[in-house]
Amino acid sequence: MLDVQSGAAETTVAADAVVDTEKGRPEAGPGTPLRPYVAVAAVLCGLYFLYSYVQYERFRTPSWDLGIFEQSVRAYSELRAPIVDIKGPGFLILGDHFSPVTALLAPLYWIWSSPLALLFAQAALFAASAVVVGHTAQQVLGSRAAGLGITVAYGLSWGLQEAVKSDFHEIAFAVPLLALTCRALLLSRWTAAAAWAAPLVLVKEDMGLTVAMVGAVLFLRGRKRLGGALAGFGVGAFALTVLVLIPTASRVGQYDYWAKIEKSSAGTQVSFTDVLLNSLGSDVKWEMLLFLVGITGFLALRSPLLLLVLPTLGWRFLSQDPNHWGMLWHYSAILMPVVFLALVDGVRSVRTSPQAWLVSYGKVVVPVVTAVAIVLALDLPLRELLRSETYRTDVRTLDARRAVDAVPVGTSVETNVTLMAHLTADHTVYWVGGAKGVSPDYLALDLDSGWSQPITDPVQLASQLHPEARYEVSARAGQFVVMRRA
Repeated sequence: MLDVQSGAAETTVAADAVVDTEKGRPEAGPGTPLRPYVAVAAVLCGLYFLYSYVQYERFRTPSWDLGIFEQSVRAYSELRAPIVDIKGPGFLILGDHFSPVTALLAPLYWIWSSPLALLFAQAALFAASAVVVGHTAQQVLGSRAAGLGITVAYGLSWGLQEAVKSDFHEIAFAVPLLALTCRALLLSRWTAAAAWAAPLVLVKEDMGLTVAMVGAVLFLRGRKRLGGALAGFGVGAFALTVLVLIPTASRVGQYDYWAKIEKSSAGTQVSFTDVLLNSLGSDVKWEMLLFLVGITGFLALRSPLLLLVLPTLGWRFLSQDPNHWGMLWHYSAILMPVVFLALVDGVRSVRTSPQAWLVSYGKVVVPVVTAVAIVLALDLPLRELLRSETYRTDVRTLDARRAVDAVPVGTSVETNVTLMAHLTADHTVYWVGGAKGVSPDYLALDLDSGWSQPITDPVQLASQLHPEARYEVSARAGQFVVMRRA
């Protein structure tokens, strides 16, 4: 495993072989064209973005994260510090999560200044990772059919689809970087693996531990000096980020997310023993693990690459936040390139197994995995694209647009999730209840928002939020109400 060997069973067409400059061993070369994979990835990109576009245009944004990233990337594009007022007036986002990589999207905003630009960027990054995964599969397994099958299975995987449904997140950058890291490990390109892994520390603070695990895999493969250095770099970057950089940028002087492990959802302190027992007794967590390896026909378990999922699974298992536990949201997207390329490694390894049944299983597992992915996709987010009602503009959408139009451009506004990302482009936007010390010009509320208690009396709510000011209703549209400061 993790070495590309010569021989009839484990190489691509000999005429296409080139020499790995680091190992001196033959590996698949230019005989594996990218064009088929780019074509499949273009379709995937279109599907991802179409889903995101329809969700955004129909005001179905599931959380406040799109608004948060919109404010931070817009600030970068205007060469300002990434202040995100949604998290609190004047809040520096680097004191929450350390994701400076999102500054790379600033040039895109110079061309297309819209939350849709973020959604397109994520779709493109996910699709690009599919090219890497599929092309690597063909190189390692020597079969275009296998490569294309894994590309489809990967592109339709539940981890990526749930991430698309969850709008934009910084982990969009980690997905192709991890695909390239795993590709380099499979092709025995050790220095390249370290080079692709190192930038992960700029994606999010916890990724330093994943970088350290890449170093551990390199160490196990005999690259002790390189592996040890990368592991040390990863652990050091994680410690520096959560103990120094984030607390320095944070108003409270600490890394807030330790509380996700130390406290229950009710806010009570939890002992580490209870944390472990709760994690081990959670059916939702074990179900997630089952699906994680199950979508690879369980052959990913034969690859050392699977070690790379442990840091992410570790903090998710320890977290007391139910949002981190299951198969929803975006947290599993970074695991998808790892498990699918671990599958490729597993298929390669069983070709020389002394157990005949395992050799036979390895020959059929890729088409089986592809078929299972297509069947599972019928119950995943992208299935919505097959339904005509997905594209209909309903009354709620029209009401939401009227509410947005009722807030004058350039004003400050306090709002909840539904309208948030539609207002950040040309307003100063605060989260409802999070504008302490500020009396915004407007309050624009979805009375039925799932991220807050149903609002029965918006005027009373306004007086509770801002007793120093008086607000009056300036517009109503269905379940939406806009109030102006008198």
